[in-house]
Amino acid sequence: MSQERETETEKETETETEAEADGRFRALAVGLPAALVLALGLWGIDRGGIWRDEAVTFQVARRSVPEIWRLVHGVDAVHGLYYLLMHPVLALRPDEVVLRLPSVCGAAAAAGLVAALGIRLAGPRVGLWAGLMYAVTPLTGHYAQEGRSYALVGAGVVGATLLLVRALDGGRTWLAYTGAVGVTCLLHEFAVLVLCAHAVTLAVSGVSRRTWARWAGAAAGAGLILLPLVLVSQAQAGQVEWLPTPGWGSAERVLRGFVVGPKGVVFETGVVLMLVGLAARRVAAVALPLMAIPPVLLMLVSQIRPMYDDRYVLYALAGAPLLIAAGADRLADRILGRVPYVPLAGALAVLVAFLHHLPLHRQDRTPERRPDNLAAVSALAAGQIRRGDAVLFVPSIGRRAAVAYPEGFRHARDIALRAPGPASGTLYGRETDADELRRRLARADRVWVVAEPYTLRSDWRPRNPTERAKIAAVWEDFVPCEQYVRGGVTLRLYERRPATVLPLTGPPRRERW
Repeated sequence: MSQERETETEKETETETEAEADGRFRALAVGLPAALVLALGLWGIDRGGIWRDEAVTFQVARRSVPEIWRLVHGVDAVHGLYYLLMHPVLALRPDEVVLRLPSVCGAAAAAGLVAALGIRLAGPRVGLWAGLMYAVTPLTGHYAQEGRSYALVGAGVVGATLLLVRALDGGRTWLAYTGAVGVTCLLHEFAVLVLCAHAVTLAVSGVSRRTWARWAGAAAGAGLILLPLVLVSQAQAGQVEWLPTPGWGSAERVLRGFVVGPKGVVFETGVVLMLVGLAARRVAAVALPLMAIPPVLLMLVSQIRPMYDDRYVLYALAGAPLLIAAGADRLADRILGRVPYVPLAGALAVLVAFLHHLPLHRQDRTPERRPDNLAAVSALAAGQIRRGDAVLFVPSIGRRAAVAYPEGFRHARDIALRAPGPASGTLYGRETDADELRRRLARADRVWVVAEPYTLRSDWRPRNPTERAKIAAVWEDFVPCEQYVRGGVTLRLYERRPATVLPLTGPPRRERW
């Protein structure tokens, strides 16, 4: 009897040891991807300048809460919660590193949650590989270093998906799921498309009517949370009028961005592994809808009313590494079996993929990878503008450089500005009318024009009367003297035309105005 008891004790000890080892591996599988994203996100986070979208976050989040509240009732309601969250962050230290830290943390959390979701669906090995692949994908690193909400939205969507899977496994997480979806949608309302992906997951999983009812209640609760934002943002739809109708090129671009890297053998291998991963039904039921449904739906809607941009569905990226990891897991089982060092071999393969795209990661940490560099524009202005010189921003949104980096424009007179942004409840302030602008320009001898590139094209025809007055007055009364191009913006000096020099007849050539 004593021998039997000793044998039972040894078995219990071995079971406990295995459970502890499994727990440690699960913790490593979640923690390693999160730590990797954190390291990659902090690498080169100080690029030496913010670009236009980050500048909006930077200037709005530093306003008072009542000023932010007033702003979002007129513009940018879709980012209202994000601005409120960033308000105390930038109160600690208003610089570009702190501006991007929440995105770094959001991307790190998303990587850990992708790993946790992979563990839940297929085991620690799949979780580790999926989390690592999410971490090294260039698209993850790009938005981890951007002072906007997209990395946080990605974390929220993956967290909500994990809560859904736990609920389907019998967990009591429906209320948490409702809150996670609702808050994530408040960070960006297009995250609501994840509910469509989750509905497909339920359909292919063959869940009971009771489960459908619980999910429908949770989805309705999230919709109620989102409803006020939808009502306000509908009146602000003009903000996305610049978006083109997406085509096959958009679909190809998002696929290449999701699958570890944009081109080459890594991409091709990733596609093959994704196809193999479709055979892992439990993973595919969650990952494929998450990856495909939001981009496809938004592209289809955008054929009628364009509102698609890759970053709006960045959260769908989480589905790709789960499918790739599931495919790699199935191939590893077929070829290698349960060899102890297979998880390490998979991690090394992810490292090879990262090294393959290392030049892309390096390029992404330079200001040139963004459309503009407002710090460079401000530095140029500081070196050229004299005290008392007039400055015209064409169009008015060009004022973002002066708002983000006012030091460079401290000697200039913003000759078209009537009321600054915080006082007027707008992003870039309210400008004076065309008649008053002409009167102000009549008293100026030197005018610096800060022009966006598209305003210099011959086909640019502004609707706003003040914008038209800027062009007409400068063309008729001033001559160009100096020009500089920096950070994606043209800075041009105009001096008053001598009285003996008559303006050219005929319509102005926009590229020379």
